[in-house]
Amino acid sequence: MNKVKILNVSIDNISQVDFFEKCKSGIVFTPNVDHLMKLQSDPEFFKTYQDATYQLCDSKILFFISRFLGTPIKEKISGSDLFPAFYQYHKNNEDIKIFLLGARVGVALKAQENINAKIGRPIIVGAHSPSFGFEKNEEECAKIIELINQSGATVLAVGVGAPKQEKFISKYKDQFLNIKIFLAIGATIDFEAGNIKRAPKWISEIGLEWLYRLLAEPKRLWKRYLVHGPSFFWLVLKQKLNLYIDPFGSDCKDVYEAVSCEKLMETIK
Repeated sequence: MNKVKILNVSIDNISQVDFFEKCKSGIVFTPNVDHLMKLQSDPEFFKTYQDATYQLCDSKILFFISRFLGTPIKEKISGSDLFPAFYQYHKNNEDIKIFLLGARVGVALKAQENINAKIGRPIIVGAHSPSFGFEKNEEECAKIIELINQSGATVLAVGVGAPKQEKFISKYKDQFLNIKIFLAIGATIDFEAGNIKRAPKWISEIGLEWLYRLLAEPKRLWKRYLVHGPSFFWLVLKQKLNLYIDPFGSDCKDVYEAVSCEKLMETIK
């Protein structure tokens, strides 16, 4: 499969249709600008990303950036578009049974109700909204794993935000008995429940969904878009000029240490 490198992430250059035909099992992440910036300083997140079977372009901005870098990506496949297309594609596939994990109390159950009504069968076999900080509570995580295993689900869709959802999948993937496909889907559960409205399609297509979401949730998203955004474009320019250095590249082999390459080099000196 062809891949497109943007900073230190190799994005699969694949169409949504081809992805559905190929994806029978594995872990699916959908990198966006926020992910790429976190991947410059979070070694655990970087390690987690190495577990992904598919890394799909979540952002129209990354779609445009790939063209700027001279390696165009075929299609934007954001998690919030991918998930409804996924369950529609598998509408009549009885082997696909999905568990929703994420969102606030009651929201995941509402999403389950809405999706099953649209599909006409119980394709969503379970839903659970974990407590805040659940990922740090081993006992709660064990109960969640048991709940999912008992549901008979073959697909786990986790929407608790990055990097929490990706780290949860990577850490516990081997403890799920029946799950064949793991999807990290961000705010998609809220969208499916009707709890949060998505940007109109035309706004998304011109690459301004980030602005729509910023205006809708300024307190939560201002740092992501107004602080990390400019830094991202600076790093992309450095990549274009062959000046970008992967902080977890070949010169820094141990990506498991919670230090950057720069700090590691300072320690050696």
